[in-house]
Amino acid sequence: MVMAKPMVTNNPGGLSEHHHAVQFYGDEAELFERVGTFLSEGLTAGQPAIVIVTPEHRAAIERALEKHLIDVSSARHLGDLVMLDAEEVLGTFMVDHAPVGSLFRRSIGNVIDQTLRGRERTPARAFGEMVDVLWKQGRTEAAIRVEVLWNNLAETHAFSLLCGYSIGHFYKQAEKYREVCDLHSHVHPHAEAVAPITPVMPLVAKPITA
Repeated sequence: MVMAKPMVTNNPGGLSEHHHAVQFYGDEAELFERVGTFLSEGLTAGQPAIVIVTPEHRAAIERALEKHLIDVSSARHLGDLVMLDAEEVLGTFMVDHAPVGSLFRRSIGNVIDQTLRGRERTPARAFGEMVDVLWKQGRTEAAIRVEVLWNNLAETHAFSLLCGYSIGHFYKQAEKYREVCDLHSHVHPHAEAVAPITPVMPLVAKPITA
């Protein structure tokens, strides 16, 4: 397979109304740097952060935030930084190994509502690894459906989302790489992408019934 560096949209100076970005990473240091920058920019601007990750990555993301001069302990105490376990959150809306739309809206929607309580005019920033967890388990269709459910939720909740995927998932699944890119408004590729892509435009969410 010929490797190609894709063209991407990139908007470091500000976020669109529905910003749903994906970071493909080759090593975890690359991922943590992107996440630290994304979340710290929001926290500095008064936007609370919701982090849904594996326990193995939680401490590394906290260190990445500290490199950007974020007082992690204080942010968590004030409710500006909410750290959740990816597997536990998946368990709130997965039934028979598939995500259920109504349960997803209730679970994730409640987290966003609670985080923004008293500051409803302020969007949250979220980083999630649930899709990466599902992909590693071989549940690719469930992961893709979760991406669509995030897009649907953006119709009623104010947040900007960054997802992370190991690029290793896609070396033999180039068509899935393109499909994942199409579900995001912004793509941050690994240095070597698995297929050429064209710029990704903001999406119109596709409703999924429960």
